[in-house]
Amino acid sequence: MSTFSDETPGRSGPHATTEADPREVGTVRTEYAPAHDGDPDPGEIVWTWVPYEENDGRGKDRPVLVVAREAAGTLLAVQLSSKRHDDDREWVALGSGPWDASGRDSWLNIDRVLRLHEDGMRREACALDRGRFDLVRRRLYERYGWT
Repeated sequence: MSTFSDETPGRSGPHATTEADPREVGTVRTEYAPAHDGDPDPGEIVWTWVPYEENDGRGKDRPVLVVAREAAGTLLAVQLSSKRHDDDREWVALGSGPWDASGRDSWLNIDRVLRLHEDGMRREACALDRGRFDLVRRRLYERYGWT
């Protein structure tokens, strides 16, 4: 169980990170629009509290890739993991990047979509390069029809 307090951005309250059903979010237009201004933008990897899939109140502060902005101002994102998922179709291999201080390879889970609030993020890590973002975008299109 994590030792983060309830004050951890994204953990609870009106700015909590939640799971979004990708088939019920309506039309989604992914975009690549990173701007290193401290605000989360599509194409950027940010850190937020991510609830465990069991939805039992536990979770973990982890990196997520922002893929789209919703009309209501919320953001859609997919989580990263350093656990290997080489043969798992729901995961996209990203390789390593500055979001992981240890330089470990990362995989991105396109099977689980998260809804974030700007005030529910701890920090901006970096922008994913355009080539890897386009790979993620293609996989989201194949899976959900997102453009």
